[in-house]
Amino acid sequence: MMKISHKILYAFLLVFAISGCTKLDEEQFGRLSPANYYKTEQEALSSVLGIYQALQQVAHIGDPWRISEFGTDEFIVPGRASGGWFDQNNIDMMNHAVRPDNQAIGRAWKQIFQVIGTANAVIESLNSSPSAANFKAVAAEAKALRAYGYFYAMDLWGNVPIATQARIDPANLPATNSRAEVFRFVEQEMIAAAADLPSVTSVNRTSYYPRLTREAVYTALATLYLNAEVYTSTAKWAEANAMCDNVIRTNAYTLEANTVDNFKATNEANSKEIIFAFSIDPSRTSGSNQFILYAQPALDQQRYGLPFAPANGYSTYQEALDRYENIDNRKKLIEYGPQTYPDGRPLADAKGVQLNLVAVKDYTSAQDNEGYRVLKYVPDGVKWAGSSADNDLILTRYADILLTKAEALFRTGSTGDALTLLNQIRARSNASTLGAITLQNIEDERAREFIWEGHRRRDMIRFGSFFNKTWTFKTTIDPVWKGIYPIPTEQLGSNPKLKQNPNY
Repeated sequence: MMKISHKILYAFLLVFAISGCTKLDEEQFGRLSPANYYKTEQEALSSVLGIYQALQQVAHIGDPWRISEFGTDEFIVPGRASGGWFDQNNIDMMNHAVRPDNQAIGRAWKQIFQVIGTANAVIESLNSSPSAANFKAVAAEAKALRAYGYFYAMDLWGNVPIATQARIDPANLPATNSRAEVFRFVEQEMIAAAADLPSVTSVNRTSYYPRLTREAVYTALATLYLNAEVYTSTAKWAEANAMCDNVIRTNAYTLEANTVDNFKATNEANSKEIIFAFSIDPSRTSGSNQFILYAQPALDQQRYGLPFAPANGYSTYQEALDRYENIDNRKKLIEYGPQTYPDGRPLADAKGVQLNLVAVKDYTSAQDNEGYRVLKYVPDGVKWAGSSADNDLILTRYADILLTKAEALFRTGSTGDALTLLNQIRARSNASTLGAITLQNIEDERAREFIWEGHRRRDMIRFGSFFNKTWTFKTTIDPVWKGIYPIPTEQLGSNPKLKQNPNY
């Protein structure tokens, strides 16, 4: 959603409410009449906002984000001895023991295909409008957002159906497409959309933010190509590098002085680093950011003067903490050990007991002080609406371009240039300078820089550590087929043409 478009949004939101598909045989989508709507670009844009809203739930906080973090060595949600947070669906994902009837997987599928379904309806109506010739860029925006939805579906499930029509015929349900076919669809749709979208260099960056620019789509393509060998068995390192160069040569982006600056409520459209984000303003029902609600310990209400007590849920592992040097400024965003107020006073409960955060010992019945916490979106300057913050949710930023290029260069033999880029990221956070570079260095640096930004599962699969390494509660070496989730049971029952992924 976009703060800059609130007047548009409020005028049209009720009419253009999200009605995307959750089951493939479900009658859908909107009830727009091309004869009555989409006569102006403002009307066209008002419906595209619904796709952004649906994608926001996929990219952050919703079940798709959670299942992209579960099963990694940076994200754990333990059941608490006090009775909260226990969920067998989560435990199974942390154990790499997911079944097709896992409810979180089922909800994630619905949310992702809601993005796709909403986009299909909007695209069809745009194409049918008498003013369709004037909506080329808006249609490209909608298609790029739909491609993002398919990217997430392909990444998580591999083989999924491609449907581009706004209404599915129950007598002719779509069949499963191979992961390679979905890859090609996403690639082609994004390349075509990029050609019709404006460059960040040709728009007023503040007023256009946070809509997709050509460079935002190039960044998505860079990620797609970075993982191409996983998706298609054919590496595309040169293509990943080329997409990074498309962004770099604009000279429109640079690193913020501190990584945390990207995640402050006061940054937003003024950021030099953010490439694609979701604008959040819960006071106007324009999205919500609940990272602090879900992730922080209850005593953080006192520490940061919050209008609510956080729910003490999302946590991270010892392995994630240990990746940081003590001099690395990014380590300061992880809460571990004895806790204090910003001025150094002990953070204590009503009995005077100082909060001491320790590693999780039992993920089914953890004490309230177990689990290190990640202060991803800081409370500085936040305008609260209940327990919802107004920090914009970040999807891609320039640091990702630099580290993607570093990896692509390294894998094609340009180790010197790759090392320079890696050290540029490290220098920003005061980490020590590396004298040499390995693939392990690159994987670890991505883990440090992008903790809880939705990259880790994808990265671990690409580097192989998802299968061939163990960590606190993951004690086995897993087969590669566990790199994709099972097609949810409910979807198999709704559409007999879908095929379950191997070994599930």
